[in-house]
Amino acid sequence: MNYYALFFGVSLALTTQAQIQPSPSGQPDTSFTVLCSYQKELKYHPEIRLADASVPAGVKKVSSKTYRKLDKGRELKLDLFYKDQKNTRPAVLMVHGGGWRSGDRTHNYTLAQQLAARGYVAIPVEYRLSTEALYPAAVQDLKAAVSWVRTHAKDYQINPQQIAILGFSAGGQLAALIGTTNGNPKFEGPNQAQNSTVQGIIDIDGTLAFIHPESGEGDDSRSISAGTYWFGYTKKEKPELWHEAGALNHAGPQTPPVLFLNSSVARMHAGREDFIQILNKHGIYSEVHTFENAPHTFLFFEPWFTPTLQYIDRFLQHIFPIQ
Repeated sequence: MNYYALFFGVSLALTTQAQIQPSPSGQPDTSFTVLCSYQKELKYHPEIRLADASVPAGVKKVSSKTYRKLDKGRELKLDLFYKDQKNTRPAVLMVHGGGWRSGDRTHNYTLAQQLAARGYVAIPVEYRLSTEALYPAAVQDLKAAVSWVRTHAKDYQINPQQIAILGFSAGGQLAALIGTTNGNPKFEGPNQAQNSTVQGIIDIDGTLAFIHPESGEGDDSRSISAGTYWFGYTKKEKPELWHEAGALNHAGPQTPPVLFLNSSVARMHAGREDFIQILNKHGIYSEVHTFENAPHTFLFFEPWFTPTLQYIDRFLQHIFPIQ
């Protein structure tokens, strides 16, 4: 079984066919949860514990704001966590993981609450998964979410020039792709009131390239991979789609600063060193922090949650200095 099937249960045990074009079922895949991952990782890391999910003093939440309306009454939602203050502050759009097929925005609530306590507006967001719509729908959704945040910046004392995007796993891949395609009309959805550029990327164990020697996604030899479900085609059938979705292939002088936070699972950050070489060539700031012996889902658990939070806070303070 491939990695996503092992940890997230997002790939069905089907025999690979000559052409794989799975039709979205419309039914959400709920197989990946933080609790399930915790119970699984306890076997290998008996010392871990779930990060404290209690709400810090003064943190407020605005729930289920609609940021995009789709056909047939479908509305995409986001939540906002923040503390009251007079000055504007940076915002962090938070993209959950789950193999582009599972997971939901509540997975980011614990981290969002802690970021809000430190003065940021933290915004967990939903997007269409592969059970509902194939690539590039999720990318267009998240671009629309950035536009919504910029449109409503005054409502939440957000500095519209200080918006970062953060993602874990599949969410990390999406966050990196959103940031490296700033201003690229090919990835924009219709009717966006504001531009969707972000000024910072936080990639937590998200792949940067699908067609790359280090990439482990797209192996359909035993079961259909999460990536194949998302693209609707195998790598061999439509390599241009898989290539297009790799942030590495868009990195350049307009890429914003990037923070890489990684587990010990090397293929979860495929293409990272090549990506950093491009950033260095253009003088773009980046940081890398790897947690040795940490599982892929490390950000949900102590002893890794607290240093993850600290690295994110320090990075945001560096790229968004107080004015």
